[in-house]
Amino acid sequence: MAVFRSILFNVLAFLLTLVMGVGAFPVRWFAHGLALPYAKLWSRLVLRLFQAICGVEVRITGQEHLATNGPLLIASQHQSAFDTLIWMLLVPAPSYVMKGELRRIPLLGPMLILTGMMPIERADGARALRILLRETDTAVQKGKQIIIFPEGTRTAPGEHVPLKPGIAAMATHTRLPVVPVATNSGRFWGRNAFFKRSGVLHVAIGAPIGPANRKVLLPQIEKEWRALEKEFS
Repeated sequence: MAVFRSILFNVLAFLLTLVMGVGAFPVRWFAHGLALPYAKLWSRLVLRLFQAICGVEVRITGQEHLATNGPLLIASQHQSAFDTLIWMLLVPAPSYVMKGELRRIPLLGPMLILTGMMPIERADGARALRILLRETDTAVQKGKQIIIFPEGTRTAPGEHVPLKPGIAAMATHTRLPVVPVATNSGRFWGRNAFFKRSGVLHVAIGAPIGPANRKVLLPQIEKEWRALEKEFS
């Protein structure tokens, strides 16, 4: 049954993405203001397919820590493609820090730019950091909620990797608090995994960490992640 569900979900999600990717051309050409609502709709439909077909219950705790329509820094664990979808629905004006190569994906890439995402070429070193801070300033001025995955890549549940310093630079630069988020999404929708599993998928949102210097913030984020993981371990 799990195999059949996975095949059905992957096929339907691909077809939905293809149809909505083609359907996005009028938005890209004539209605830029509809880009974010259109992307939110796509995310909502994909996640509904995931939950309904794969038998996944998404349980979110701590949403009260997102009670703002203004700028925010969100430092989330990253285990799955799920993590890149759910934030489209949890905050009003999401802006993801993402790998620069994603903007070159046919159909999807141009929409990412129109929706206000922040593509960063990490191989550019110091220049990438300058661009990140410049893009951060723009997002903050527009009142966006910035989502960054400090691990830098998708990791397996329970896997710990050194955090990238970008979030610390952003927090120091903006003096905004950082909201830590833990998840177990990789148990149900793994990295590059064709097969999906049923169960209760948790997204645990922690209390904001006040502005801190770079040396202190990264260990604080990891500490909060470990505490949040206890909610679903």
